[in-house]
Amino acid sequence: MIIHSVPLVISLIWLFFTGNTMNPIALKGPDFLRFYLILLFGFYASVFALKIAEEPLSGVTRYGMIFIFILGATKLIRGIFLGKPVGFLLLILIMEIIVFLFINSNHINRKIR
Repeated sequence: MIIHSVPLVISLIWLFFTGNTMNPIALKGPDFLRFYLILLFGFYASVFALKIAEEPLSGVTRYGMIFIFILGATKLIRGIFLGKPVGFLLLILIMEIIVFLFINSNHINRKIR
């Protein structure tokens, strides 16, 4: 749990000092994408570090991945309603789904057996 909190804290510190807010949904497009990519890459780096160390993924890891996806989907929906370009965020969310399925493929295979 501690390894996953490090990218969250780093992205929130970046958000506070550069965006002068603690609400990532209120950020404009490029600033939100920077925040989101810091959070996403940091979190998934910690997930892959756990996979390399052959540690089992906990429920916190899965809930964290789902939370990050929901944050991006919320911003995507808000951008669509405001008529803003959301292409990069859409591509990031698609890639996030693919990585999520890749990471959880071993868990799903074990449950099927």
